[in-house]
Amino acid sequence: MGATQFICPSKERIGISECLSACPNAIRCMGKPTLEAVANSVKDRGLGEIYSVTELISGTREVYLKKTTDYAVDPQDQIFAMHGTAVHSICEKHSSSFTLTEVRLSNDIYTGQIDAYGDLLGNGKKILLDYKVTSSFKAAMALGYYKVDEPTGEFYKTGAKKGQEKTRKVIKTGGVRHILEWAIQVNAYRMLLEEHNFKVDDMHIQMYVRDYSLRIAAERNVEKPIYLIKVNRISDHWLKRYFAIKKRRLEEAMATGAIPAFCSKRESWNGRKCQDYCNVFEACKAYMEQQDVIQNNLINAA
Repeated sequence: MGATQFICPSKERIGISECLSACPNAIRCMGKPTLEAVANSVKDRGLGEIYSVTELISGTREVYLKKTTDYAVDPQDQIFAMHGTAVHSICEKHSSSFTLTEVRLSNDIYTGQIDAYGDLLGNGKKILLDYKVTSSFKAAMALGYYKVDEPTGEFYKTGAKKGQEKTRKVIKTGGVRHILEWAIQVNAYRMLLEEHNFKVDDMHIQMYVRDYSLRIAAERNVEKPIYLIKVNRISDHWLKRYFAIKKRRLEEAMATGAIPAFCSKRESWNGRKCQDYCNVFEACKAYMEQQDVIQNNLINAA
């Protein structure tokens, strides 16, 4: 079970192994090495019954379907995810012997891979650093940037708004930083390090903004390719409770075969993730349609 097919530019589907063996089209949609890298990025990591931090943070329903159904991925949609993998590899190659990089640690609840740990910022503190490749939109949200309407001192002289003061959009800083999911993830890694006797003084996310040079990024006040965001500590008690609950829900679903409840608003990005960004949306939709048929049959039989 897992990602077994690629979605071609024509929207036709082909087994991943078949695609890599021989493309059915006159020319491949991208180089074979890139397709092989995509195939490697979507394959099961073979962690067995141990669940990763990222799996447990994700919607339980989504993870369950990924583990129990075959699904297809569009290689084009996986490229930005591979950018993150490339960043990790580059940084790992240039890390000193006094830095931990790409180390996997586990406890009795989850497993996680540490991007980088050590005296990374030159201030003598033991820093946990997590790399994120993201868009300028998400970067602006993470930095706490927001827009407000600011009066210009001018007034409309004609039209429906005659007499009303004109305003312009102005970006303000110091707003709410929308990094909850990242903060939970980094704190989970911090807890792993501390449980293995590594002191963590501070935690930071290092954001790589892939579209920082575009005009739309400048309009969002995002003008640099890299930003450092400090992450505050989250209670260990809360973290253990949160991950234990998520783990129990996933284990129960895997043991019983009962599909978990819908993903929460946070997990589904208020529904935006479902159709456009979830690889198992079709399996989820098929299940919902099946349940509707069953429900209608029960009503008709009553």
